[in-house]
Amino acid sequence: MDARLERILTRVQKPARYTGGEYNEILKDKSKVDLRVAFCFPDTYEIGMSNLGLQILYGVMNSDPGIWCERCFAPWGDMEEELRRANMPLYALESGDPIGEFDAIAFSLGYEMAYTSVLNMLDLAGLKVKSADRPGLTPLVFAGGTSCINPEPMADFVDLFVLGEGEELDMEVLKLLRRAKSENWDKRRFLRAAADIEGVYVPSLYEPEYSEDGTLRGVKCLDGAPERVTKRIIEDLDSAFFPTKAIVPSTEIVHDRVVLELFRGCVRGCRFCQAGFAYRPVRRHSTGFLLEKAKAALESSGYEEITLSSLSTSDFKGLPELTDGLLEWCEPRKISLSLPSLRADNFSMALMERVQKVRKSGLTFAPEAGSQRLRDVINKNVTEEALLNSCRIAFEGGWNTLKLYFMLGLPTETDEDVVAIARLAEKVLHTWREHASNKARGVKITVSTSMFVPKPHTPFEWEAQVGVEEYLRRVRLLKDSINSRSIVYNWHEPHVSLIEAALSRGDRRMGGVIEEVWRNGGRLDSWTDYFDFDRWMAAFDTCSLSADFYANRVRGDDELFPWDVISVGVTKNYLAREREAAYRGEITPDCRVKCMGCGANCLLERRGCDE
Repeated sequence: MDARLERILTRVQKPARYTGGEYNEILKDKSKVDLRVAFCFPDTYEIGMSNLGLQILYGVMNSDPGIWCERCFAPWGDMEEELRRANMPLYALESGDPIGEFDAIAFSLGYEMAYTSVLNMLDLAGLKVKSADRPGLTPLVFAGGTSCINPEPMADFVDLFVLGEGEELDMEVLKLLRRAKSENWDKRRFLRAAADIEGVYVPSLYEPEYSEDGTLRGVKCLDGAPERVTKRIIEDLDSAFFPTKAIVPSTEIVHDRVVLELFRGCVRGCRFCQAGFAYRPVRRHSTGFLLEKAKAALESSGYEEITLSSLSTSDFKGLPELTDGLLEWCEPRKISLSLPSLRADNFSMALMERVQKVRKSGLTFAPEAGSQRLRDVINKNVTEEALLNSCRIAFEGGWNTLKLYFMLGLPTETDEDVVAIARLAEKVLHTWREHASNKARGVKITVSTSMFVPKPHTPFEWEAQVGVEEYLRRVRLLKDSINSRSIVYNWHEPHVSLIEAALSRGDRRMGGVIEEVWRNGGRLDSWTDYFDFDRWMAAFDTCSLSADFYANRVRGDDELFPWDVISVGVTKNYLAREREAAYRGEITPDCRVKCMGCGANCLLERRGCDE
């Protein structure tokens, strides 16, 4: 360990964030590899180490004997201050070497509020933050993750984006980089060749043009770059890499357990949900595969909890057989099983009994809207009757804490819809009073609301976000409508959601705002400790841009979007039809009932989707 680091660690909180040396980390002889990759997560160790995608891609890249992938996380403010004071560059946990010396720096971008941390990490590594100011082939800076389906706000800083699932795609990019290094290519030649890989977007090969009103007029494709870049998927999940020897963190993290991914995609089609469209089509692991991998992962890690992961766990076809098989193995070993992402319309007594066999945890349902009318608008497909029936089952089974998640500001929402959230919570409370098996323990029903953020590649990508003051008015209306002390109300801070919406729907000019925020101290903006709304507003003013233009404006029906160059398989025509159905209050059946022709199934044949 660097002597400077030894001194620094005594002066920072949670020093285990920065030491490495965890069980199951991968160490290699750097003299025997020809490509070194720094996998950078632009958030703290506790958040990054809870990310399943990091564990998967870390294992995939290290499965190649010639590649050494190491991890790097955003330092907390005290650690950053010490690194800068000591003139010590940001380093990888496995080797302790500066990441600026690596061949590639890969960022995982799952949340727009992490963008300023990307710039900060590049700067801490001693690198220029803009791609144009890094003329050399290495270190290549690339990024992937859900946020990259609109790559434009980060286009000035990232050399290339990998779109979709990275198990195969990342390795194809690294194979090309390995060739480029051995043949002494320059950066421009490499990037042009990389653009021919399906799923790779090279922003320097695209030139946006804007109209006088600030909207996007067109995009020039340079040097023969493809007009549309389509995301990549893994067709057969059972054949893909599964992290059975995940790194066991040396300090507490957010999700400190084995995570078992059941499937990717979602059959439901909730119109607000970006993940539901971005990860289509649905592909499942087999039950036998999951049982085998779960046992291997638990044995290799020593964890005492396993959680089943997907966008809608209770929709997994083999869930009863899987939970029975897991519990048969876990129960005698005192290993608990948790099932997040349960839907309120298919929660059963049998499932409840499985969940509580080892250790009972709280239950969470997400009706998203209080009235049936608004749930139909967003295509939630959950009725009040189904929700209350699920609550009855839970209360009869001994649960006495329940969380209900909603959004405020959904398209067509009225004050009646807001008040309906309070009325629904009261009905849940009444259900407890009628059916609880243990009333002596009391009950706690937590209602949480967040501000609706219209996202790219969803039927609501045209919609406006409500203003901050209007959101707070609706918060006050809901708060005043809740009368019972057994119902606790929490709401999400709206200023963060405003910036998230602006970044999510932003064009390439947003890069100037992000850089201005960073240069004025912005980093770790997903944390309330660091987020400064005034700093963001000042940056918009400096760049002569408006957050309202990106977040609070209804987009024209024929408007060209910054993310239209990217295809996630779901066609824009389908999204427009779904938007029209939303305004008619019509429900679209889920994929198991009828294929509605969204276009995503064409990805299973590895070809682009025509609209």
